[in-house]
Parts: sequence; structure tokens; C-alpha cells
Amino acid sequence: MSLMVALSFTISAAPMPADAAGTKAKTYKNCTEINKVYAGGIARSSKVKNKGGKTKYKPFVSQALYDANKKSDRDKDLIACER
Repeated sequence: MSLMVALSFTISAAPMPADAAGTKAKTYKNCTEINKVYAGGIARSSKVKNKGGKTKYKPFVSQALYDANKKSDRDKDLIACER
């Protein structure tokens, strides 16, 4: 019985990802603002490739964050504000 209680407590105490919790992804004004927080920009998925050549930083991967800021993806390679 105590194992069942401990197991249910562990499952309920696990944190939920921000996307699953129903919170809205932050929208940034421009690439300068994005790069202050995410130096490599924001990628929609880990499988996307940069069209612009070599970059100095690896992008942060988040579909919700990318979708909220896709206006900043000038070359439409699914990475916003890469550098």
C-alpha cells in the first residue's frame, strides 16, 4: 500500500513542461531581444538545418517558442535569429 502512495506522489509531483501547461510562449520584439536570451536563436526542431552557413552558437529548440517568433526567421529555414 505504501508503495502505491509513494508511486502516485512521484507521478503527481513531476513538473510539467511549459508547453503542456497551457502557458503562452513569449514573443520577442526583434532578434536583438531574442539573442539576449538565446544566443544561437530559436529552432523549431532539432532536425532543421541552417541555410545561412556557419553559425557561432547552437540554437535553442522549442516549437512553441519558434512559432511565437517565426516573424524573425528571415530566411525561412525554421531557425529564428541564428548567429
